[in-house]
Amino acid sequence: MNNQTDIILQTETLCKYYGSGDNLVKAVDHIDLQIRQGEFVSIVGKSGSGKSTLLHMLGGLDNPTSGKVFIDGENIASFKEEKLSKIRRRKIGFIFQAYNLIPALNVWENIVLPLGLDNKPLDEAFLEDIIATLGLTEKKHSLPNTLSGGQQQRCAIARAIAVKPSLILADEPTGNLDTKTGDEVMALLKTSAKKYGQTLVVITHNEEIAQMADRTIMLADGRILSDGISPVRKKEAQEVTSHA
Repeated sequence: MNNQTDIILQTETLCKYYGSGDNLVKAVDHIDLQIRQGEFVSIVGKSGSGKSTLLHMLGGLDNPTSGKVFIDGENIASFKEEKLSKIRRRKIGFIFQAYNLIPALNVWENIVLPLGLDNKPLDEAFLEDIIATLGLTEKKHSLPNTLSGGQQQRCAIARAIAVKPSLILADEPTGNLDTKTGDEVMALLKTSAKKYGQTLVVITHNEEIAQMADRTIMLADGRILSDGISPVRKKEAQEVTSHA
C-alpha cells in the first residue's frame, strides 16, 4: 500500500474475469490506480470496456477475481459481507443512472433513509444545506413520481451526500437526462462534492462531462488506456501559469 496519506482509493493488479477457456472475458484486467482525497476523476470508455465493473469493485458491490481495493488504507476486497456493508453505508455514496428512489417516500425521507438504516442521528442543518445547494427546498415533501428526471437525480445526489461519505461513486449519473439538465446536475454534483470535501469518481460516456473532471481515466478491454489531467484542467493550469 502506498504511504501517501492523501490517497483515499487505490487498486493493485485488480482483475474481474468471467467464464473460462475460449469464453473467458477479462472485464477488468490488472488495473492499478490511485485517487487522492478531494479529486474529481472521470472514467470513460466504450460500452464493454469495463467501466461499470470497475466502479462496482471500487465500491465493494462486486468481488474481484484477484487483486486488491484499498479505501482509506483498508483492503475491502478481503472483507466479509457484513463489514463491507458497513463500509458502503459509512464511507461511500452511490449515484446510479436509474435514481433508485423509494416511490412511497418523499424527497426528505429518501434522503435520510441511509442514516436511519445505520442508526445515525440526523444533522438537520447539514441536510437542509445539501437540499438548498441542490435546489430541492420546495420539493422536500414531494413524492418521486411528481419530480422531473433532473429533480430525481438531485434527490439521489443528496441521499448519497447525506451520510457524509468520503467517497462518491457515480455510474452514468446523467444517462437518463437531456443534455442541459445533465450539465446542470453534474455542475451541482461537482459543487456539492467540493463544498463537503468529498472525492468524486464518475463513470460517463459524455465527453463534456469527462472534461469537467480534474483527471480522466480511459479504459479499453478492461485495461487503462490513458490516465491524465483533463484537457479543460490542463488549459486552466496553463492560463494560471501564463498569468503568474
